[in-house]
Amino acid sequence: MNTQNMMDNAVDPDKWMYKVGGISGILVFIGYMIILALYITAFPPSGTEARLIFFAEHATEWWSIIGLSVLTNFLRLLVFFSLFFALKGINRNAALIAVAFEGLFVVLECATSYGAFFPALMNLSGQYAAATSDAQRAIYVAAATYIDAALESGFGAVYVILVPAISTIVISFVMLKGIFRKSTAYLGLVAGILAVVSVVGSYFVSAMSNIVIISSTLEMVWFLLVGYRLYRLAR
Repeated sequence: MNTQNMMDNAVDPDKWMYKVGGISGILVFIGYMIILALYITAFPPSGTEARLIFFAEHATEWWSIIGLSVLTNFLRLLVFFSLFFALKGINRNAALIAVAFEGLFVVLECATSYGAFFPALMNLSGQYAAATSDAQRAIYVAAATYIDAALESGFGAVYVILVPAISTIVISFVMLKGIFRKSTAYLGLVAGILAVVSVVGSYFVSAMSNIVIISSTLEMVWFLLVGYRLYRLAR
């Protein structure tokens, strides 16, 4: 079977989902660019009390980060659903596993980091700023300390970085079979592998956690390329 026949058999004739996934992939890239810009202008300091003060002063930026993060998570899932339809003819089980891991990531992060922890910190920062006594402020700092500890725990890196990295690696392996450019597939593999290294390696050398910056940048570009290709398939 030649490459063209493989592509004809592997690509689902229903193009609507490809268009949704293509637009979603491009929007993920744009959303991440905006989030990155907001992070640069409003990167929080260390220390629970200092963060409460900072969040109160930069509430607009951080509510925007929270909202965009939740939105991009669901857009990511639409991209993976579209990839499943596009690649199920090549390896249905692997594509389904990738969708499952991506869905797990979206559920976990929206139920914890951006659905609970960060909104709670934002609310506490507003209450802290409005407090009229040191005793009130101490209560809010104590409550925020617990949330900070949860956000900085090693488990957080597992569901925020490791789980979506697995989905990216698996789907990129399937993409090597011919429907997408191999360069796009390899980019996804490198991004996913670096994300895994950043999580696992940080348990041995803390500085290795910084590798996630490189992997996140590569993944951002990967979503743009995947989105563009899916949109082309829809046409």
